[in-house]
Amino acid sequence: MSAPMISLQGLSGTTVFDQSPARAKSGGCASSSCGSSAKPHEMDSAVWEKIKDHPCFSEEAHHYFARMHVAVAPACNIQCNYCNRKYDCANESRPGVVSERLTPDQALRKVIGVANEVPQLSVLGIAGPGDACYDWKNTKATFQRVAKEIADIKLCISTNGLALPDRVAELAEMNVDHVTITINMVDPRIGAKIYPWIFYDNRRYTGVEAATILHERQMSGLEMLTARGILTKINSVMIPGVNDEHLIEVNKWVKERGAFLHNVMPLISDPAHGTHYGLSGQRGPKAMELKALQDRLEGGAKLMRHCRQCRADAVGLLGEDRGQEFTLDRLPDKVTYDASKRETYRAVVARERGDRLAAKSEALGMVKTAGSGKSLLVAVATKGGGRINEHFGHAKEFQVYEASPKGISFVGHRKVEQYCLGGRAEDKSLDGVISTLEGVDIVLCARIGNCPEDRLKEGGIRATEAYGYDYIETAIGALYAAEFGSEPLAATA
Repeated sequence: MSAPMISLQGLSGTTVFDQSPARAKSGGCASSSCGSSAKPHEMDSAVWEKIKDHPCFSEEAHHYFARMHVAVAPACNIQCNYCNRKYDCANESRPGVVSERLTPDQALRKVIGVANEVPQLSVLGIAGPGDACYDWKNTKATFQRVAKEIADIKLCISTNGLALPDRVAELAEMNVDHVTITINMVDPRIGAKIYPWIFYDNRRYTGVEAATILHERQMSGLEMLTARGILTKINSVMIPGVNDEHLIEVNKWVKERGAFLHNVMPLISDPAHGTHYGLSGQRGPKAMELKALQDRLEGGAKLMRHCRQCRADAVGLLGEDRGQEFTLDRLPDKVTYDASKRETYRAVVARERGDRLAAKSEALGMVKTAGSGKSLLVAVATKGGGRINEHFGHAKEFQVYEASPKGISFVGHRKVEQYCLGGRAEDKSLDGVISTLEGVDIVLCARIGNCPEDRLKEGGIRATEAYGYDYIETAIGALYAAEFGSEPLAATA
């Protein structure tokens, strides 16, 4: 009898979990309680309960759970040199961009519509396109409406922090236990290069004075959230030549004030976006420059490396955006929440998590047994679920892992232009993919054609489909052991 396949209609059409022993390589699990076994041993149980289904606060959770943002807060109280809030734009994937702004009532209708169709949904966030704490009336009304209809959804906001201290008490009252603050500096002289102005206490400030006020308010808000037990993620934009070295100091400051995660993300700089940095020629960091800075920050505040710099109306798994499927014109006028799909999906994920944890433990053992002092950088094509389940030519991003004597760790993602569209392959796109994969040793994917495989090899990158549909860590563990242990590397299928 063949092994059972569990399928749920989800983010990529059908999300399939293969329960075959040959793939899972674990003892299996008979109950949904296995979800709790994925908790890191060193983590407090109360904290784990808060983050285990939050894709932005847990790297492990982002393989299984989705977020959505509702664009109900268009007003903003600061100007950033890297930001241009665009409305009615479906072609750019970056913060501050939306296709439609919503009222709280429209947002509720959209959240229910998404929750009924996307069983992976676990988090509702408000990230603008302005500032959620400044445009507070709309933010608060939206959270109140949604919490009344979908009691188990996590509520999350992103803010620049200027108005945050005024909202902490209400956030706590509404059980908002995840807040993201964008903090790019702790030295106002550097801040003055990033923020042209702020609007505070009914007055506009500029220069170092503006940055000083912003800095003081950000630190105060972070300390207040920590005191109330609300988890905070700090976003910092890495701007080469402006704050890249300074972010080491930022990391120290936020750690001292109780930040749960620090997310250092690359500046997105393109003249077409109309931002000051884009128009002035300020470049963003290269992938390996970003990794080098993140590596230097290890040992400070815990790093988040799986951020995708989402739009203010994003829907779906991180790295995937289904927002255009759920615009208001595509939703019924009246929607009623149905919890059945989300409940069924969570039961499946609980079992899958237990299996993957066992497989990951085995893979880590393989890496340590190899006894090598070397590292291996591996790019993975995946649709989610922690498996190698995407065709090379269909990938819009690659998740990058590093195997070393320390273990197997997720170190970031590389966005690429899809190489194969409608059955046609584009050489120019492949050139871009190869360039983006700079520094990578091996690419793992479900399938790859001879041509792209040969082109990658010419660029010094190996590729294999031999581990298609395996757990990511299982494949990387086997590769590392074969590369640096006694057995030869698995041949490309």
